[in-house]
Amino acid sequence: MHRDRSTAEPPDGRHVAVQEERPLKQQAREKFHGVVTATPTTFDKGGDLDEGRFRELVEGYVAAGVHGISVAGSQGEFYVLDTAERLRLMEITVETVAGRVPVYAGTGTVSTRESIALTRAAESIGVDVAMVITPYFLSPSGRELSEHFRTVAAATALPVLLYNNPPRTGVNVTPDVYADCARSGNIIGVKDSSGDLSQAVEYLLADSGCRLFSGRDTITMALLAHGGAGAISPAANVFPQLVCRMYDAVRADDLATARRINDALAPLRRAWGLGSFPVVIKEAMAAVGLDPGPARAPISPLPPERRAQLNAVVEEIREFERGAVPAISGA
Repeated sequence: MHRDRSTAEPPDGRHVAVQEERPLKQQAREKFHGVVTATPTTFDKGGDLDEGRFRELVEGYVAAGVHGISVAGSQGEFYVLDTAERLRLMEITVETVAGRVPVYAGTGTVSTRESIALTRAAESIGVDVAMVITPYFLSPSGRELSEHFRTVAAATALPVLLYNNPPRTGVNVTPDVYADCARSGNIIGVKDSSGDLSQAVEYLLADSGCRLFSGRDTITMALLAHGGAGAISPAANVFPQLVCRMYDAVRADDLATARRINDALAPLRRAWGLGSFPVVIKEAMAAVGLDPGPARAPISPLPPERRAQLNAVVEEIREFERGAVPAISGA
């Protein structure tokens, strides 16, 4: 039975599986999957957008074989971008991709009103998916959080991914909240950066059509093995082809190869702690020739000794990539 968005009851602690798949969710199964780069924003030394470098970065990722491009998300430093900059990055991405892969745009903000405005603007630009992060700084109840997401989704024809990143926002999308939201026809899934595999699996149990993307590399392989749709992956910024090979291996049920790749990437995941987010990711990219420029202030570059540690990790993984991974049969 259809439930009016404005009067839907909040989760009551016992989520009920969403059994039917509406047409948009059926289409989402076919279109939204695989490895999506959590693309950093390129800045010049003065801290201004470097549009030319951003185009090159997006084009390079598409050429590397990724299945989608995420723009103006957490890795893209949305929190230090003004609205005009966020929209300009979306425009550049849509123009550069030119329909070859889906574009996932970060359109969430702390307020429902502003999230609606940004999502509508992204829709007019031509992105394929709106990623709406939980409000941050606030501590909304389950009812308030569900109403926020459902109100934003009602204001757009775009497919909507809820973006759950409690380590950064302090707000968690529980499976009950997601189950309530999933009754909205265009809320198609979750990008989950919680790192909580048990909770991630509960999203899948709550909604058989859920497009669940890992936003935390530590659980990507396990989430894929449990039926997740893909990964919006920090590691793919540095090693896009390697992460794609891991995805292909899981899909081909070649878990031995997937484990080898996942294990090879483990030192990079540990290296994220060498500096403040997101500078380590940017400097790792620079080490493989994909320099996106600095993080915006107040985040500083790595000190030389930590950069040397990071570069050693990156080189070790490059050696693995060059010689140790066979082609995936049937991929």
